[in-house]
Amino acid sequence: MTARAAATRGNVVQSQKLCERLTNAIARYQNRSVDALQVIQELIGMAKDLSAEPADDMSEAERSFYDALAQNESAVEVMDNDQFKVIAAELVRSVRENSGVDWWQRDDARAKMRFAVKRILRRYGYPPDLQAQAVKLGIKQAEAMARSM
Repeated sequence: MTARAAATRGNVVQSQKLCERLTNAIARYQNRSVDALQVIQELIGMAKDLSAEPADDMSEAERSFYDALAQNESAVEVMDNDQFKVIAAELVRSVRENSGVDWWQRDDARAKMRFAVKRILRRYGYPPDLQAQAVKLGIKQAEAMARSM
């Protein structure tokens, strides 16, 4: 497994997109709308996408949070890339500081983490319209990051 493929496993958003692409390719094959060669070509394309390294200076953990934050289209319209990068870096730092052993299994620790994510989003002006969804996705990403540490 490549380093990028292993990193995608810890990235909730990228993992979900890959799963959807695989499910779609298999469903089209089972419905006989594509043949085996076309499915293999799609799989090769997915493998190339996974092996392509991002051309920015973010760590894999920061990229994972960045991807989670960028799911909100209104946030993408209002905020710029640098703001997303700063928020992602702050979330990674906060998760590392506030996470303990198996924190995602304790309600009090999850509540503390949820509060920290909300506070960071508000501090940096993340649009409030879908902030609840961003917090939920941020917590899922924090759990994935903690499990892979």
